[in-house]
Amino acid sequence: MTPGLDAQVAQLLAWVARAGGPSYPELGAAAARAHYERVATTLDIAPAALASVEDLRVALPGRTLRVRHYVPREHGWAEPMPALLFFHGGGFTIGSVDTHDRVCRMLAARADCVVLSVDYRLAPEHRFPAAADDAFEVLDWARRESGALGIDPARLAVGGDSAGGTLATASAIHARDRGWPLVLQLLIYPGVAGRQTSASHRDFGHGYLLDHDVVAWFFANYVRDDVDRDDWRFSPISHPDLRGVAPAWMAIAGFDPLRDDDRAYAAKLSAAGVPVTVDEYPGMVHAFFQHGGFVPTARRAHADAVAALRRAFGTA
Repeated sequence: MTPGLDAQVAQLLAWVARAGGPSYPELGAAAARAHYERVATTLDIAPAALASVEDLRVALPGRTLRVRHYVPREHGWAEPMPALLFFHGGGFTIGSVDTHDRVCRMLAARADCVVLSVDYRLAPEHRFPAAADDAFEVLDWARRESGALGIDPARLAVGGDSAGGTLATASAIHARDRGWPLVLQLLIYPGVAGRQTSASHRDFGHGYLLDHDVVAWFFANYVRDDVDRDDWRFSPISHPDLRGVAPAWMAIAGFDPLRDDDRAYAAKLSAAGVPVTVDEYPGMVHAFFQHGGFVPTARRAHADAVAALRRAFGTA
């Protein structure tokens, strides 16, 4: 076993290696989505029971998006709840509100908050900046419709994993620029850089669940040209001024190709005066947050994320 790699994670990687099969680039977008929908919850936690889970149809200019509305308990609309606007991962190409349903249920139940999970448009059918546009416009919608949604606009957080973390970081910058207050950006191994040049991309680019060729395929599906790779809406670390964005909690996996980019982004936030809490999970790989049914450290990361939300919401 690789020194430092978590034992359960090593077992998972061995299973993946033995299973073989075509990679996502070999499958193509449609088949990759279907495969991910089948396997995404295999090692996840059991779904938490909530007071209400409802799919909303949100009308935006020229399109309608699905947003899943999670309410953990009955509450009076005169006492609005804090809320998390959540963006799923999947390299802008795969994933949905269904693949991340159990994570969202857990966050709603344990952080005692409303969660709004966004089914943003996917690539390659919808290239950059489609997903970012969806994120920004749903954030605006959530603020405008806060009364009907039963949420407190003064206690609104954004969050997501991987590509969803990209959208959360970009949304935090967008909110800062619009003067919209956010209490937290919950960043779970977020994608923050548009190029695969860090040492961790080299060191963990094969055999650690998120291979280099898969990341390259995700990026190629989404960006229109090389210039997009340095646009802050795709590469938040490229933004020249991060002062005044929302405080951040970041989960970093030790065997993740994105590890070094995430460390660099946390350092850049801190240098800009943004309060940042980084929890690093040394033996973990990318996507471990969805392995809580098998990997105990994933459940610890869940507890850390919940604690960060509760601190931000003032309910700790």
